[in-house]
Amino acid sequence: MKRYIDTHTHIYDADFASDIEDVIYRAQNEGVFSCILPGIDMESHPRLIQLASDRPDFTYPATGLHPTSVNSEWEKELSFVTERAKEKRYVAIGEIGMDGYWSRDYIEEQSIVFEKQIELAASLSLPVIIHSRDATEEIFSVLEKTRHLGLEGVFHAFSGSPETYRRIRTYGNFLIGIGGVITYKNSKLPATLAEIPIEHLLLETDAPWLTPVPYRGKRNEPSFIKHIAAKIAEAKHCSIDEVAEVTTDNAIKLFKLKI
Repeated sequence: MKRYIDTHTHIYDADFASDIEDVIYRAQNEGVFSCILPGIDMESHPRLIQLASDRPDFTYPATGLHPTSVNSEWEKELSFVTERAKEKRYVAIGEIGMDGYWSRDYIEEQSIVFEKQIELAASLSLPVIIHSRDATEEIFSVLEKTRHLGLEGVFHAFSGSPETYRRIRTYGNFLIGIGGVITYKNSKLPATLAEIPIEHLLLETDAPWLTPVPYRGKRNEPSFIKHIAAKIAEAKHCSIDEVAEVTTDNAIKLFKLKI
């Protein structure tokens, strides 16, 4: 059986409260043997940790303050992440970054929070999980200031150009997270992937969001990752087995997973 790691999934979300064991069962039946759970904010963190505690055989937790959760309470939220990170149970600092799509009211604060979380990750020798939406130049501005830290991590839900990918790589050992968007009819990702080595790719679902075809419009879940892998295999002119093997190895190395 093919073996996958879903490197970005929110299966601790309330959308899964009634059937999480069924979701995990279906994922394992499709070869998903592990998931990374990125943090969002203080409110959702207890659910994340509960699932990670209940299913340590299947989940690895991360902690971070999502850019869309940056508000007037950002200092309190950031202190929470900093304290949690000291527990040494986390495999990454994330989901962090900047988002200008939903609102730019706190865009300056987002920049501050992003930079401080990068510094936190570097101090703990942890990779970062970066969320970037309608804020590419702002993201790069922060990465320019912190490139001396020897960064590594993943750009989650990547949908950029080959030029953006190449620029990302100048700031550190950053991999590219590919999710359901690659399966969408008008997606430019298949063409972009022609210029990205498979050794720089990770698989992710971002469940319950960004559901791949043929399930678009329904709740996303880790078992759907095979459709993402198949589309990558098609774009890279390789087998789905190779996609599974290489992306799994990439994830184990980046997150230093004990598997």
